[in-house]
Amino acid sequence: MAELSVTDIHLDYGTGAAANQILKGVSMQLERGEVVALLGPSGSGKTTLLRAVAGLESPKSGIITIGDRVVYDGARAVEMPAEQRNLGLVFQSYALWPHKTVNDNVGYGLKLRKMNNSDIAARVKDVLGQLGLGHLGERFPHQLSGGQQQRVAIARALVYNPPVILLDEPLSNLDAKLREEARAFLRELIVRLGLSALMVTHDQAEAMAISDRILLLNNGKIEQQGSPQSMYQTPDSLFTAEFMGSNNRMKGMVVAREGQHVTLDINGTRLSGTARGSNTGAEVTALIRLEQVRVSASRGINSLRLPLSTCMYLGDRWECLFHAEGQAEVGLRAYATQRLAPGDYWLDLPADALWIF
Repeated sequence: MAELSVTDIHLDYGTGAAANQILKGVSMQLERGEVVALLGPSGSGKTTLLRAVAGLESPKSGIITIGDRVVYDGARAVEMPAEQRNLGLVFQSYALWPHKTVNDNVGYGLKLRKMNNSDIAARVKDVLGQLGLGHLGERFPHQLSGGQQQRVAIARALVYNPPVILLDEPLSNLDAKLREEARAFLRELIVRLGLSALMVTHDQAEAMAISDRILLLNNGKIEQQGSPQSMYQTPDSLFTAEFMGSNNRMKGMVVAREGQHVTLDINGTRLSGTARGSNTGAEVTALIRLEQVRVSASRGINSLRLPLSTCMYLGDRWECLFHAEGQAEVGLRAYATQRLAPGDYWLDLPADALWIF
């Protein structure tokens, strides 16, 4: 049995003709021990879906089941309040009580459940120890770093052993360096404790690193779902392909098509690519990941020749921009191991990595 099941959830803001549809028939499942990331741009509905599961938003229709409990059923007018759903929730802002110690923040939910003080203290000590916070129990939130505050918020969500933990942009308040460290910590913690987690994020790298499965939302619907590898390597649509990586995008015209193999013209250059998606028209979009482009001094089998515009140092590599003056529709970025000298270069675009939509 799934730990969490969402079936055909619709949710609107407003009423009548002025209603704004946020969720348009979303269905998903979260299995025991699985981490699912809700990924998508701002306004796609990912946070609204998380809040609907938590009981903080009221859907218009559909069914939400946690374990064997139906917590929402629009057809039967069933809507269990948030405090009865027994879910762990980590807010984006952490929402720690500033006047309470770490121990009191973590144990607050247990106190509301009328647990006796000795049991609360034992449970809080155990969960803080698991998160490496055992020595910080008497401190207040303002005495903690951002990463420590985040772990206190996670401890508060875990202290009563909920069946599902909900994470709303859990790393967004951290700086870039700390976010990488926290990402590894969070993934290790989830695996070690066997948690079932539903996480909202707008960061595709974060979603791929932490989750077992990604649900990519677009305008209130699930655009595509699957493992991080399948979402990145075999996108079904242009939206998925663009959202899941760093890409080059070019417009072209189809010259010939045979099955998945496409020959197209991009500003006078013939290139071969692989058809993805459902576009069968003459005008198409060609897309290739930056890491798939190979920079060469000599012409390859499937190449464009472009002058180097600039290079940017990224630490472990250089990102180089190639652009022909007067050809706004043709520009490519590629990675290089060293800074390139000014001049023209051949950019090899493997046909199987040049996706046509």
